Amino acid sequence: MRHARPVDVLRALHHDRAPGDPLVLPGPWDAASARVFEEAGFPALATPSAGVAASLGYEDGRTPADEMFAAVTRIVRSVSVPVSADIEGGYGIAPRELVERLLETGAVGCNLEDSASDTEPGAGPGKALKDPREQAAWLAEVRAAAGDRIVLNARIDTFMRGVDDPVGETIERARWYVAAGADCVYPIGAPVEALPLLRAGIEGPVNVGAPPGGPSLREWGESGATRITFGPGLQRRAAAALREIAENLG
Repeated sequence: MRHARPVDVLRALHHDRAPGDPLVLPGPWDAASARVFEEAGFPALATPSAGVAASLGYEDGRTPADEMFAAVTRIVRSVSVPVSADIEGGYGIAPRELVERLLETGAVGCNLEDSASDTEPGAGPGKALKDPREQAAWLAEVRAAAGDRIVLNARIDTFMRGVDDPVGETIERARWYVAAGADCVYPIGAPVEALPLLRAGIEGPVNVGAPPGGPSLREWGESGATRITFGPGLQRRAAAALREIAENLG
């Protein structure tokens, strides 16, 4: 019997999920953490750019593209489950080259955010939301280059950027991005109370980031989350645990 492609496995995990049973994707920051999450039984993983940055000695958003892709490659080759990679805003790389570089790592999914950072060509200082139509056109180019080889998770940064109506703006952007070919949308920073409204207005799977000490994973799912990731939260908890161990040595 022919085995399913990892990308097909990852895409299928996003669909036909019961309320209260979201897809939970831990975020490995290196090969060792990836193996731990696979051994714990998770069916797929999703790397966090901030966690990988910390493991490489960079601030979030400052990891050179070559080092990020190399780190993702090490993570992918250390496990047998599908891996999605957070590749931030695409590092200013043209869509076709970006897709090929991602596929060379072995990853079968990616996050792409709609904030422009000061490290990207043509961006101003700090971070600002990109125009949704321009972002949708760019995502459509990524989708055209990728075909069905990548599960595309379009991050929406409205809740992070202080817009006047984050729910309405998120729904509008989600419609543009889904029409452009996104498999899933990720309104990062959305609170659990906003999820029912977002769920009602967004077609397709919705990713949320679950902060430590927040609602349970079941509560997120019952509120409308299809997929749950953790950003750098797990890496930071591991670092805190290691710090405690270090302080008690000797």
